[in-house]
Amino acid sequence: MSVLFVTGTGTEIGKTVTTAAIAASALAQGRSVAVLKPAQTGVTADGTGDAAEVERLAGPVTTVELARYPEPLAPATAASRAGLPPVLPRDIADAAAKLDASHDLVLVEGAGGLLVRFDADGHTLADAARLARASVLVVVQAGLGTLNATALTALALRAYGLHCPGVVVGSWPAAPGLAARCNLADLPEAAGAPLLGLVPEGSGALPPSAFRGAARGWLAPELGGSATSADLAPAQWGN
Repeated sequence: MSVLFVTGTGTEIGKTVTTAAIAASALAQGRSVAVLKPAQTGVTADGTGDAAEVERLAGPVTTVELARYPEPLAPATAASRAGLPPVLPRDIADAAAKLDASHDLVLVEGAGGLLVRFDADGHTLADAARLARASVLVVVQAGLGTLNATALTALALRAYGLHCPGVVVGSWPAAPGLAARCNLADLPEAAGAPLLGLVPEGSGALPPSAFRGAARGWLAPELGGSATSADLAPAQWGN
């Protein structure tokens, strides 16, 4: 997976921190990494975007933004209200291909969920991933409601003919409740793909050095991590 798209089942569920963890793990293995943020919304021209946050946490990665819109809305709506051109699927695929030519790993972080609109014609991150012929990792929530949202995202991925290597829980609580613990066993079935990581809640607040030192332990080897199936197994969390 030299180009990996990262989407989520919603907003504020840990996509950026998960992207940073994957980037940090790749850097620790001596790989070169680029992070592409096609559309950054809700951030002013001089604000800190998601790509910059990944770089702060993970270390020296190449960061690219294709567009920035000031209002915290879906990219299509934010572009229209700002009077700015939208980002098109071909723009995203072309930018990913250009970065892929000079990096070992390219991470493309979406905005919101898989089917959030990027333009007035209804194009989405899924359209861009299909053009790029890339796999799509899904970042999910830990608790109630996540199985339905995960299953719907997986259904959409299959409809687009896209491969999902797995799912990552983007904010795993320190004291998980019953629903979260049970979901660890049920998420692979809902996604039709394995559980590949548990990123601890609050990881984005760690000092960068601590984040980089711990990141590989949160992820399975498929994502460059060192977590074993036992580390991700529900049995360790009790009944």
